[in-house]
Amino acid sequence: MSERSDDGPHDDDPHDPAAPSARSRRYLDAARRAREGRLKVYLGPAAGVGKTYRMLQEAHELKRRGVDVVIGYVETHKRAETEALVHGLEQVPLRTFHYRGLDLHELDVDAVVKRAPKVVLVDELAHTNAPGSARRRRFEDVLALLRAGIDVIGALNVQHLESLNDVVLRATGTRVRETVPDSFLKRADEIVDVDLPPEDLLARLRAGKVYDRERAEWALANFFRPEKLSVLRELALREVAESLERTSPRTREADAAVGRLMVCLSSRSPRTRQLLRHASRMAGRLNTHWFAVYVRTPSEAPDRIDATTRRIVADAADLARELGAEVMVVESSDPVVGILDFAASHGVRDIVIGASSARGWRAWLRRTVPERLVREAAGYDVHILGADEPRCATTSTGLTDHSPPSIDSNDSLHARGGRA
Repeated sequence: MSERSDDGPHDDDPHDPAAPSARSRRYLDAARRAREGRLKVYLGPAAGVGKTYRMLQEAHELKRRGVDVVIGYVETHKRAETEALVHGLEQVPLRTFHYRGLDLHELDVDAVVKRAPKVVLVDELAHTNAPGSARRRRFEDVLALLRAGIDVIGALNVQHLESLNDVVLRATGTRVRETVPDSFLKRADEIVDVDLPPEDLLARLRAGKVYDRERAEWALANFFRPEKLSVLRELALREVAESLERTSPRTREADAAVGRLMVCLSSRSPRTRQLLRHASRMAGRLNTHWFAVYVRTPSEAPDRIDATTRRIVADAADLARELGAEVMVVESSDPVVGILDFAASHGVRDIVIGASSARGWRAWLRRTVPERLVREAAGYDVHILGADEPRCATTSTGLTDHSPPSIDSNDSLHARGGRA
């Protein structure tokens, strides 16, 4: 079996003396981070809880302490109390784009870099920039500001987090189209939860303090339902708790006890995005490093697969990196052997894989990869994600668990599996 990182065209190539190792990449990343600005994110469950308000309050406090702070982009939504806090703060002029007869105003990254403040406020991090912008998404603008050494304070609703996309759809019935990769939020040096009980938020909505009357009526009948807001509130609280866990020091023994996580990529699975999002949430709960591993068999050698298959694998790798995974390609004639060899050599404890689509006589004639893993992966926890929900098949003890289903932080149903 051979393996390589898929983080770049030359990464970990044994034939390339200039190729950086995983250890050297981590060192270079740490050195780069030391030169970059700091990122603080106000995270909330929904619009109207006070993220922008809190962000502006902090800006005034910083200004009173003599810190050079400016507004890069703030969306007040014409809320009187929020607009009042904008006064007294310097606003870097926005950049205007003319598009289909409309004037669209966006954060001007170049102007902020030229102004060179200590801190800049940037609202609505999941926003898609106007056509013609240098970068497609506002969180990418923020990364550019951080690279320029400028500290950024931003605001984000939890439903825009990429790994929660399927969870939010199930909980609210709404597919969020604008998402921020988990790797961006994990980049944050501080995450602050802005919480408001559902009944208080609904009261603000009815009083016209969130949206105008027409939008408020639609919101009350759709997204702003008490049960939906409760789910989003819990997700935001959990995300902040996980961020605190990530930044807490942990001993080497504790790292070894938790173990790492790997998710198995396939060129044929229709559920790759769900699989990666679920694995990302699991890794966040466990506070552990995770891998997205593609086992390339001889039948899937680069010269034997078509362009569509190559694109499927490349897209999966891109999403995995956005969610914070280390992407690896393993060469093996047997997928199960490749998976288990990788798990053994990289300290993996949890293996996440999608259920096979094989049915009927095909499944009867030949055991699928997930079924073989359950039988052969002694000492590992194998998590099989089906079409709608994941289930946990624990092979550490060889026992079948019949506990009632529970809701995990992904709000997906799974059976509890014990660890050895």
